[in-house]
Amino acid sequence: MGRVTVGDDVLAEQFSAHRAHLMGVAYRLTGTRSDAEDAIQEAWLRLSGVDSERRAAIRDLRGWLTTTVGRICLDRLRSAAARRERYVGPWLPEPVVTPFGAPPSEDPLETVVRHEDVRMAAMVLLDQLTPEQRVAVVLHDAFSVPFAEIAEILGVSEPTARQHASRGRRAAAEADPPPRVPLAEQRVVVERLMAALSAGDVPAVVELLHPDVVLIGDSDGKARTARRVMVGADKMARFLVGLLRIYGAHRMSQTQLVLVNGDLGLALPDLPAEGEYLNLSRRVGTFAIRDGRIVAMYDIVNPDKLTRVRLT
Repeated sequence: MGRVTVGDDVLAEQFSAHRAHLMGVAYRLTGTRSDAEDAIQEAWLRLSGVDSERRAAIRDLRGWLTTTVGRICLDRLRSAAARRERYVGPWLPEPVVTPFGAPPSEDPLETVVRHEDVRMAAMVLLDQLTPEQRVAVVLHDAFSVPFAEIAEILGVSEPTARQHASRGRRAAAEADPPPRVPLAEQRVVVERLMAALSAGDVPAVVELLHPDVVLIGDSDGKARTARRVMVGADKMARFLVGLLRIYGAHRMSQTQLVLVNGDLGLALPDLPAEGEYLNLSRRVGTFAIRDGRIVAMYDIVNPDKLTRVRLT
């Protein structure tokens, strides 16, 4: 892009043209929609506060905004580390939930989550990196930001910025998150799981789970889910079947198929207590699948992360 036009109206129009791109940057870096939106708003305030002479010197507005959002998100990641220490139980990224089978939306974030690197398994992996590693990996590998600019954002030398990216990539390779599989394949596995759970068939559930499957529940202590990361097919199968005895297997009919960060997921509304069955909190779940088996299950019940979820 050439020199930025000085007029505020034109500047706002140019900024809007990059909003979807910036949402992709900010959501990958923060893992929450609210933080991503706040970062974009702050980037706009910084841009609109630049005087006309400095605006005219910006020759690549997209690049300027990308590094600005990266710097803002780095600050948020560093401050989030302290907040996470007070978080009750595991933390998962805020899910982006869209109707299953609905026409694609033009919402910037819904556009972003169609990309494989924003599926829940990939976002969970990013959250395990240090803020510096995450910024370096996301900005360089996903958005081709030069290491010289990343070094400036991080306040380090260029070789150190490269080192942060290298360590982040190494952690990603070791974690080996499964790639996204076609939705049709996901649906077969998920529907077989639902049928096995409804029947209380523990062996059938075990068959659908990878031996080292993990269940991660996110509640911040505000709703019921697994309090710690659960590992193992037999253990998880018995846990899930046991839950349905408590909450009522017949109420699985209230489950809705949705897309969660572009992958197939399940959503349940708040269900009140019913006779001997306990009340069930609103929740969104999604899965990572490899070779026809579930390798990870994510159960998000923290109401603060579900405020934008609309169920039919």
